Amino acid sequence: MSSTFSISDLSREFDLTTRAIRFYEDLGLLQPERTGPGGRNRVYSVRDRTRLKLTLRAKRLGLSLTEAKDIIDTYESPRDSGMQLSKFLEVLDVHRSRIEEQMADLQSNLDEIKVHQREARALLGKVPPSAPNSKKPKTQAVHVR
Repeated sequence: MSSTFSISDLSREFDLTTRAIRFYEDLGLLQPERTGPGGRNRVYSVRDRTRLKLTLRAKRLGLSLTEAKDIIDTYESPRDSGMQLSKFLEVLDVHRSRIEEQMADLQSNLDEIKVHQREARALLGKVPPSAPNSKKPKTQAVHVR
C-alpha cells in the first residue's frame, strides 16, 4: 500500500465522488497536504485514508458527521483508551436511544396501518360484489308537466 493517495485514489477505493471527499475535508475530517501550483493538488496520507474509512464506518452506523469527527478526533488525542472508549460509548448510547425511538414510532405506524387494513377488509366484505365491466343501470329522467 502506498503511503500517499490522490483524491482519485480515495474516490475509487471508497466509491465516493471527489466532491464528497472535499466536503469531508471542509469539515476537518481530512487534512491533505497541498502541492503543485497554488496548492491545487491534494496529497492524502495514510492517516487521512484511515480517517475517511472511519468516517464512512460511522455513517453506516447512522452517526452524524459531527459525531464521527468527535470520535475520530478523540482517537488522535493522547492515548487514553478509557477516555476514548467512554466517548465512543456515550455517542453510541445517544444514537441507540434515537434509533429505538424511531423503531417505536415505526412500530406504532405499522400497528395503525394493520388496524386500518382490517377495518377496510371488513367493510369490503359487506359490499356486494359487482360484476366486472358491468355498468350501472341508467336511470331515465321523468319529466313532470
